[in-house]
Amino acid sequence: MFHCSARCCEDRAASMQQVQRCIERCHAPLAQAQAIVTGELERFQDRLSRCTLHCSDRAKDALEAGGGETRARSQLDACVAACGDEHLRLVPGMAKRMRDGLAALQH
Repeated sequence: MFHCSARCCEDRAASMQQVQRCIERCHAPLAQAQAIVTGELERFQDRLSRCTLHCSDRAKDALEAGGGETRARSQLDACVAACGDEHLRLVPGMAKRMRDGLAALQH
């Protein structure tokens, strides 16, 4: 990408607009790759956040029902640990989707 951009700047006959468009074309593959990776990571983080929020809601419900703070904390800890375990199992699939998406950019 940087070599490509440098070549754009070496064209002394090109107008400023042409150089800018050339540089944008050079940056496009990187921007697409970033979008793929960022999108996957955002979806993963959103899912993990929803899972832990569900755990928090369950713990609050248990606390309000008179289950005791210690019991609610224990339930929250177990639930959050289960979220972590579940989402760790999702990482290989997420990595494969990223690899596949990045590979598709090269074709």
